[in-house]
Amino acid sequence: MSTTEALATEEASTDRWDQVREMPPSAKLVAKVLDYNETMTQSQLADETLLPPRTVRYALSRLEDAGAVDSRFSFTDARKRLYTLSL
Repeated sequence: MSTTEALATEEASTDRWDQVREMPPSAKLVAKVLDYNETMTQSQLADETLLPPRTVRYALSRLEDAGAVDSRFSFTDARKRLYTLSL
């Protein structure tokens, strides 16, 4: 791979995170955890990040507003929502 190709690949991968870059640290952490785990509930995210549920809720709402996270209802428990990273 040439240097130009390597730089283009690196720029493409950093562009993926542009909509998250200016968000609060909690939103960045939630996005990164979702990047490693395909789909998670809000309570799973709170357990994994060690953030309070209210902070996770706020982070998810910021990420959803930016279009960085998709959510859907859980088929096994309609009270829960499942979150996936859409970057």
